[in-house]
Amino acid sequence: MSTIKFSAAEKDQIVDKVKIYFRDRLDQDIGSFDAEFLIDFFSKEVGAYFYNQGLYDAQVLLNEKTEEIGYLIQDLEKPTS
Repeated sequence: MSTIKFSAAEKDQIVDKVKIYFRDRLDQDIGSFDAEFLIDFFSKEVGAYFYNQGLYDAQVLLNEKTEEIGYLIQDLEKPTS
């Protein structure tokens, strides 16, 4: 899997969220550099778990929708007798 790439605006938003979390939940102020370092660490070390869960969720949804389409197609069948 390739490294996740965020736009500068997305990265800034993520950094802000991490800084706010540390300030509000952990009563610690961290700088943007530390927040980016933490984001990079989590992305590298646990990002694949989130990615794989997203793939699993997409597969389940696709299977559900495919089954629904199958029923809709059956409803379109014309009687043969």
